[in-house]
Amino acid sequence: MKLVLASTSTYRRMLLERLHIPFETVRPEVDETPRPGEAPDALADRLALEKALAVAARQDDALVIGSDQVAHIGEEVFGKPGTVERAHEQLRRMSGQTVVFHTALALVNTATGRQRVERVPTRVRFRTLSEAEIVRYVAKEMPLDCAGSAKSEGLGITLLDALSGDDPTALIGLPLIALSRMLRAEGVELP
Repeated sequence: MKLVLASTSTYRRMLLERLHIPFETVRPEVDETPRPGEAPDALADRLALEKALAVAARQDDALVIGSDQVAHIGEEVFGKPGTVERAHEQLRRMSGQTVVFHTALALVNTATGRQRVERVPTRVRFRTLSEAEIVRYVAKEMPLDCAGSAKSEGLGITLLDALSGDDPTALIGLPLIALSRMLRAEGVELP
């Protein structure tokens, strides 16, 4: 079976390359708008599965991976900022706070129709950030395509006091421990 990543994220592609399995990437066409009253963890789960299913509908005999990440404080969700101004706003709001990043993962087997979904939360405690630190960080790293405006795998690690979770790759966008478990359950030999 071929392996397909339902994402055009460079971060997810680089993470999946660590498993040394050939794969292709396909852009999922999914509306990522939260539903009224939808909890952040449920949003992450839904979007990961919808992305996998959107791509799976166009694939034969494939394992399709979907993933999505939602960062939040309580019910306040932080998506990809898209602009420098929004990145500044997000980091101001997260300064001194603990933010939960829910990274959801879905695997769809197009041959059997089997669907698997797991979510890996990571708690991230931001230090209290000065306005100058926020401006310098955003200018240097331009984290406009990252939920929560911070790249822990890069300079964003300097914004943090602590982080905790079961899989360090979850915070980057693709939880490889959970994915490896799912792939083995589908008969993929790892390592």
